[in-house]
Amino acid sequence: MSTPSSGAGRPQRPPRPVIELTVQSTEQLSPHLVRLVAGGPGFSAFVDNGKTDKYVKIRFPEHDVTRTYTVRHVDGVARTITLDFVVHGDEGIAGPWAANAKPGDPITFVGPGGAFVPDPTADVHLFAGDASALPAIGAALEALPADARGVAHLVVEDESEVLELAAPVGVELRWHFHSPAGSNPDVLAEAIAAAPWPQGRVQVFAHGERESMKAIRAVLKERDVAREDLSLSGYWAHGRTEDRFQAEKKEPIGQIPD
Repeated sequence: MSTPSSGAGRPQRPPRPVIELTVQSTEQLSPHLVRLVAGGPGFSAFVDNGKTDKYVKIRFPEHDVTRTYTVRHVDGVARTITLDFVVHGDEGIAGPWAANAKPGDPITFVGPGGAFVPDPTADVHLFAGDASALPAIGAALEALPADARGVAHLVVEDESEVLELAAPVGVELRWHFHSPAGSNPDVLAEAIAAAPWPQGRVQVFAHGERESMKAIRAVLKERDVAREDLSLSGYWAHGRTEDRFQAEKKEPIGQIPD
């Protein structure tokens, strides 16, 4: 066992298991969203952490890379895991793979990670995101109590990208349209700023394009949202490859103000 050179005394996170499954089915949810259901004996190694934003890191050994994707649904009875992929033609690695996947294809990943689950004691729930955040937002909406109140601001390219998401009666789904995806980082922030701010404690989940998240963060600071009631993260950046986006996380441009 190796000894860490720094951070002595800190508990070491155990390594997450490597899960090996096969594709069971695929479905084209919208022009740019593909759903894969994966299962197999390897499901036994998957430990559901109960988070609605749980994610896995999929391995693509032929490219020597991993890509992070949110788990849309876990079916413990069928022993399957559902993943949704944003696909824009031949761009990237994971999207084209998902678009061409067929039953029987192997899929290997590590996980799950994740940190968010809706707090049923919050007075109001606010969600904001683009197509990349639809799996996490969809899972969170389904986890809300039946009497939950709130709104979800969702931006996609056009009406063909709208999905049927299950949500409590008191949670409004507001779809916004802008194309190409991510080219206007102010769409979601402006929608949030234009709406009356609700009374009470507001829990916020905002994930998606990085510059869009920066704009949302500025609005939320004006609304004095408590940091403990905020889950905000950039999943990608407009005009950047995944590798460049990851590299920029260590640079000032890649930081979202706290």
